[in-house]
Amino acid sequence: MARAHKNKAFATFLASVFGGLGVHRFYLYGKKDLWAWIHFATLPLSLLALVLGRGQQSLLLVVLLVLSVLSGFLEALVMGVIPDDKWDARHNPDSGKESDSGWPVAMILVLTLGVGATAMIAAMARAFDLFFTGGAYG
Repeated sequence: MARAHKNKAFATFLASVFGGLGVHRFYLYGKKDLWAWIHFATLPLSLLALVLGRGQQSLLLVVLLVLSVLSGFLEALVMGVIPDDKWDARHNPDSGKESDSGWPVAMILVLTLGVGATAMIAAMARAFDLFFTGGAYG
């Protein structure tokens, strides 16, 4: 019986846009994937921390969600650079189709790298501000 074909471009897009919630892992591995649920749990945990930690710096309260989003960007980059034949061997061994990702994956990678690098630099800058100046710059 042929399994459903896992599209590399779609999985990379999911990791780039919804990686902080683990949607790409649910797509690739299903509901039994522990890492997907860990990604997903960061949102309610961060919201709970924001509600309970009023008056505290928000970056410190949502650090789990920030790390989950940044790791989603990293996972998108890793998935995007995997050659199509290795992708098929890992995710589509019985699908009966071959992947041909082409330029959409390249575009997703360029955008992911730009947005991900900007987000990481912004998070690092805010963290340094909080740790070394106590949040004096905002």
